[in-house]
Amino acid sequence: MVRIDVVDLHGQFTHLERRAFRDLGYESDLISNETPPAAIEADGLVLSGGPDIGEIGRAGDYLDLEIPVLGICLGMQAMASELGGTVGPGDYGGYADVDVEILDADDPVFGPLYPETQVWASHADEVKRVPEGFAITARSDVCEIEAMSDTDRDFYGVQWHPEVAHTAEGEVVLEGFASRCE
Repeated sequence: MVRIDVVDLHGQFTHLERRAFRDLGYESDLISNETPPAAIEADGLVLSGGPDIGEIGRAGDYLDLEIPVLGICLGMQAMASELGGTVGPGDYGGYADVDVEILDADDPVFGPLYPETQVWASHADEVKRVPEGFAITARSDVCEIEAMSDTDRDFYGVQWHPEVAHTAEGEVVLEGFASRCE
């Protein structure tokens, strides 16, 4: 069975991320962000949301495991920062419903949502510049980089929270990512 573990970056929805993958029929556990990379035996990893980029632990080390990685909110920001992108404060701030435009109908994770979807997102911090190799795959009036993808490395990042009920089609994102882990 495919295993997708969730790296705990101390977000308030982290347990929902694990549960969402279990509900989709995948093995999934929460793992500490201090877990040695050699101890990880997953087919894919989720870098969870969380409150503080200064507390991402070994998240950057997990990007060398050569398995698919999905960064959610802080997880996306950690991925971008670790790979040479830029992260900074958002202009919008806290949680809200956001209408998101999907830019690439062929993207394996975000493409099925084309042309748009409604999401639940926080924009206290956000990716300001994607790392080399990434394409911007979604944007909104609130944020120019709502999602990013590097399909060559199977790295995906999303500013919004696909695991919460307020996000209209969140399971589509999680299923798309899970298909990359199979």
